[in-house]
Amino acid sequence: MANLTYISPFFIVSSLRESVAFYVDKLGFKVLFTGPDEDSFFAIVERDNISLMLKVAGEPAPNHTRHEWSRWDAFIHTENPGVLFEEYDVAGVVFHQSLKVDDDGLLGFEIADADGYVLFFGRPNA
Repeated sequence: MANLTYISPFFIVSSLRESVAFYVDKLGFKVLFTGPDEDSFFAIVERDNISLMLKVAGEPAPNHTRHEWSRWDAFIHTENPGVLFEEYDVAGVVFHQSLKVDDDGLLGFEIADADGYVLFFGRPNA
Protein backbone atom coordinates (compact mmCIF):
# COMPACT_ATOMS: atom_id res chain seq x y z
CA MET A 1 0.00 0.00 0.00
CA ALA A 2 1.27 3.50 -0.84
CA ASN A 3 2.29 5.80 1.98
CA LEU A 4 2.07 9.35 0.65
CA THR A 5 3.51 11.80 3.16
CA TYR A 6 3.60 15.25 1.56
CA ILE A 7 3.22 17.29 -1.60
CA SER A 8 5.27 20.22 -2.86
CA PRO A 9 3.30 22.75 -4.91
CA PHE A 10 5.22 24.52 -7.68
CA PHE A 11 4.45 28.24 -7.97
CA ILE A 12 5.55 30.50 -10.82
CA VAL A 13 6.61 33.78 -9.18
CA SER A 14 7.46 37.26 -10.42
CA SER A 15 10.41 37.86 -8.06
CA LEU A 16 12.30 35.03 -6.42
CA ARG A 17 13.81 37.36 -3.83
CA GLU A 18 10.41 38.76 -2.77
CA SER A 19 8.74 35.36 -2.72
CA VAL A 20 11.47 33.70 -0.69
CA ALA A 21 11.50 36.66 1.73
CA PHE A 22 7.74 36.33 2.27
CA TYR A 23 7.89 32.63 3.08
CA VAL A 24 10.99 32.95 5.28
CA ASP A 25 10.34 36.26 7.06
CA LYS A 26 6.55 36.07 7.43
CA LEU A 27 5.68 32.36 7.48
CA GLY A 28 8.75 30.85 9.17
CA PHE A 29 9.95 28.68 6.30
CA LYS A 30 13.65 28.04 5.67
CA VAL A 31 15.45 27.94 2.35
CA LEU A 32 16.48 24.45 1.25
CA PHE A 33 17.82 25.40 -2.16
CA THR A 34 18.29 28.31 -4.56
CA GLY A 35 19.84 28.10 -7.97
CA PRO A 36 21.57 28.35 -10.19
CA ASP A 37 24.28 30.14 -8.21
CA GLU A 38 24.48 33.02 -10.68
CA ASP A 39 21.16 34.79 -11.24
CA SER A 40 18.98 32.37 -9.25
CA PHE A 41 15.50 31.73 -10.63
CA PHE A 42 14.47 28.64 -8.60
CA ALA A 43 14.09 27.97 -4.88
CA ILE A 44 12.68 25.41 -2.49
CA VAL A 45 11.41 26.59 0.90
CA GLU A 46 10.31 24.31 3.73
CA ARG A 47 8.64 24.33 7.12
CA ASP A 48 7.95 21.11 9.01
CA ASN A 49 6.84 18.60 6.33
CA ILE A 50 5.69 21.28 3.89
CA SER A 51 7.83 22.47 1.00
CA LEU A 52 7.10 24.80 -1.88
CA MET A 53 8.99 25.17 -5.12
CA LEU A 54 9.23 28.71 -6.50
CA LYS A 55 10.38 29.59 -10.00
CA VAL A 56 10.61 32.75 -12.07
CA ALA A 57 9.23 31.60 -15.43
CA GLY A 58 6.54 33.81 -16.87
CA GLU A 59 3.56 35.38 -15.14
CA PRO A 60 2.18 34.02 -11.86
CA ALA A 61 -1.30 32.51 -12.31
CA PRO A 62 -3.02 31.84 -8.98
CA ASN A 63 -6.09 29.63 -9.33
CA HIS A 64 -8.58 32.36 -8.43
CA THR A 65 -7.33 34.53 -11.33
CA ARG A 66 -8.30 31.79 -13.77
CA HIS A 67 -11.46 30.47 -12.08
CA GLU A 68 -13.31 32.59 -9.51
CA TRP A 69 -14.69 29.44 -7.84
CA SER A 70 -11.17 28.07 -7.24
CA ARG A 71 -10.17 29.81 -4.03
CA TRP A 72 -6.95 28.03 -3.02
CA ASP A 73 -3.62 27.17 -4.58
CA ALA A 74 -2.60 24.95 -1.67
CA PHE A 75 -4.33 23.29 1.29
CA ILE A 76 -1.88 22.91 4.15
CA HIS A 77 -3.16 20.65 6.90
CA THR A 78 -2.36 21.67 10.45
CA GLU A 79 -3.62 20.03 13.62
CA ASN A 80 -3.90 23.33 15.49
CA PRO A 81 -4.77 26.21 13.15
CA GLY A 82 -5.42 28.55 16.08
CA VAL A 83 -1.84 28.37 17.33
CA LEU A 84 -0.44 28.95 13.84
CA PHE A 85 -2.88 31.82 13.27
CA GLU A 86 -1.65 33.52 16.45
CA GLU A 87 2.00 33.03 15.43
CA TYR A 88 1.36 34.61 12.03
CA ASP A 89 -0.75 37.40 13.52
CA VAL A 90 2.10 38.35 15.88
CA ALA A 91 4.50 38.27 12.89
CA GLY A 92 2.33 40.86 11.12
CA VAL A 93 1.01 38.58 8.38
CA VAL A 94 -1.96 40.05 6.51
CA PHE A 95 -4.71 37.45 6.27
CA HIS A 96 -6.80 36.81 3.17
CA GLN A 97 -9.36 35.21 5.51
CA SER A 98 -9.18 35.16 9.30
CA LEU A 99 -9.47 32.03 11.42
CA LYS A 100 -12.98 30.60 11.17
CA VAL A 101 -15.04 27.54 10.34
CA ASP A 102 -15.89 27.97 6.65
CA ASP A 103 -18.88 26.78 4.64
CA ASP A 104 -17.08 23.49 3.92
CA GLY A 105 -16.75 22.70 7.65
CA LEU A 106 -13.01 23.46 7.73
CA LEU A 107 -11.39 25.31 10.62
CA GLY A 108 -8.60 27.48 9.32
CA PHE A 109 -7.42 30.66 7.68
CA GLU A 110 -6.12 31.89 4.36
CA ILE A 111 -2.99 33.83 3.43
CA ALA A 112 -2.18 35.30 0.02
CA ASP A 113 1.54 35.32 -0.78
CA ALA A 114 3.55 37.96 -2.64
CA ASP A 115 2.17 36.78 -6.02
CA GLY A 116 -1.43 36.26 -4.91
CA TYR A 117 -1.29 32.49 -4.40
CA VAL A 118 -3.80 31.64 -1.67
CA LEU A 119 -2.76 29.13 0.96
CA PHE A 120 -5.32 27.61 3.33
CA PHE A 121 -3.95 26.44 6.68
CA GLY A 122 -6.41 24.27 8.58
CA ARG A 123 -8.23 21.01 9.11
CA PRO A 124 -11.73 19.56 9.20
CA ASN A 125 -13.64 20.98 12.16
CA ALA A 126 -14.44 17.93 14.24
